[in-house]
Amino acid sequence: MIKIRKYNEADARDLWAIFYRTIRNVNSRDYTQAQVKAWAPDDVSPEAWQRKMNANSPFVAEINGETVGYADLQEDGLIDHFFCHHKHQGQGIGRHLMEHVLRVGELQGITRFYSEVSITARPFYEKLGFKVAKEQTVEIRGQKLRNFVMERFS
Repeated sequence: MIKIRKYNEADARDLWAIFYRTIRNVNSRDYTQAQVKAWAPDDVSPEAWQRKMNANSPFVAEINGETVGYADLQEDGLIDHFFCHHKHQGQGIGRHLMEHVLRVGELQGITRFYSEVSITARPFYEKLGFKVAKEQTVEIRGQKLRNFVMERFS
């Protein structure tokens, strides 16, 4: 059973592992090795990551106490981070997390949800009713990556 709970500071290390391993193992299908290394580098400062997670304050998904995914929702409807553990893909975790994010957002009065979505995640977002607002190229640590601004209105 998937449990969604609020983030606490002790989660940051597990969330980094999910972020890093998902990009390196899943997003590597659609991006070059150089691109995934720039996106999820080996030398990220634990303190900088902690600050990012504290600021984002994501929801954390667990199965039997194991952290299997996380997603955040910002006040303006931005979903900045949305990642599921690379070994737990296709088990409904992402759908469960997204339903939670949308429900919380609607309770807060958010009517437009949007995210910068990877090539890999685009089909997932489309299944959940998001549409491509624009395709873009972003630069991360000297690498150019193609992604999509996707949005959904409630």
